[in-house]
Amino acid sequence: METESRDQFNGSVSRSHRWGLILAGGDGKRLLPLTRRIAGDDRPKQFCAVLGDETLLHQTQRRVSRLVQPWRTLLVLTSEHEPFFADELAGIPSSRLLIQPSNQGTAPAIPYGLMRLREMDPKALVAFFPSDHHFSDDEAFISHIDSAYAVAASRPEVVVLLGIPPETPEVEYGWIEPGVPLGHPVPDAVSRVSRFWEKPSGPLASQLMERGCLWNSFVMVGYVHAFLNLIGYALPGLLKAFEAIRRCLFTAHEKAAMRDLYAGIPSTNFSQDVLSIQAKRLAVLPATGLGWSDLGEPGRVLTLLERKGVQTEWGYTPGCGDEGMLVGKTAAG
Repeated sequence: METESRDQFNGSVSRSHRWGLILAGGDGKRLLPLTRRIAGDDRPKQFCAVLGDETLLHQTQRRVSRLVQPWRTLLVLTSEHEPFFADELAGIPSSRLLIQPSNQGTAPAIPYGLMRLREMDPKALVAFFPSDHHFSDDEAFISHIDSAYAVAASRPEVVVLLGIPPETPEVEYGWIEPGVPLGHPVPDAVSRVSRFWEKPSGPLASQLMERGCLWNSFVMVGYVHAFLNLIGYALPGLLKAFEAIRRCLFTAHEKAAMRDLYAGIPSTNFSQDVLSIQAKRLAVLPATGLGWSDLGEPGRVLTLLERKGVQTEWGYTPGCGDEGMLVGKTAAG
């Protein structure tokens, strides 16, 4: 039994239905003063070479390609960003590019991907990957995502979240409070989610850190039906709107149907409006050694560059007006 348990979590479970969905539709407004300095235009951070020579999106694609076959990887984008992604994604078939008419937050972007994916593979086991995050250790990332796929495959009713052990009492991240172990055959380290805490105050973040809570990386793995159940309970009107255009998917009418749908829905956040009220349907897998950051603030980018010893031709000091202040080269001390 022990050998069977180990084999069950070696990353090979349900590979025939393993999919990846990269979320690349955000506007990156908080980092815009820095990305303007780097790229010279208003491109969102995922289409910018923030760290090194590759865009964050390309880094995400390369990382995900080690887990999921390219033809099983979809990207959710936003039409107004097409000038920034058209060249980079020119070699990808249009069937893999899900282009939203506008950015209405992560809550609509995710069911759009799920609806498309359900038509392609009703048994799909899918992982969602933000395209604008950084991981310093790809090997550790791949190992933990393999485990998350396996956990989700063994417990089809739950969505598995990747939780990051915190380094600081961060107030801009969402936090996950682990509960009791998920149970056999899942390893003991995987817990049910007791509660979400969205952007806590400084004192509360310190308490959460002391209690062993985890940062929410927003990397999620589960079956299509498990995600749709979450959305149907938390945002039934949104799911109903997407179900109403199901017959238009993969037809010439899809673009117009999506335009009408998005014109009638508010901007909503998947973490805040879905995950935070569905804790009982979630599990969390602690992921150590990833070197994770969501790169949401210029200061985080500059700190990371300094740690990595990366030199840049631009410089930026946060808090010096909209564009920041040119300070010369950034280099390791």
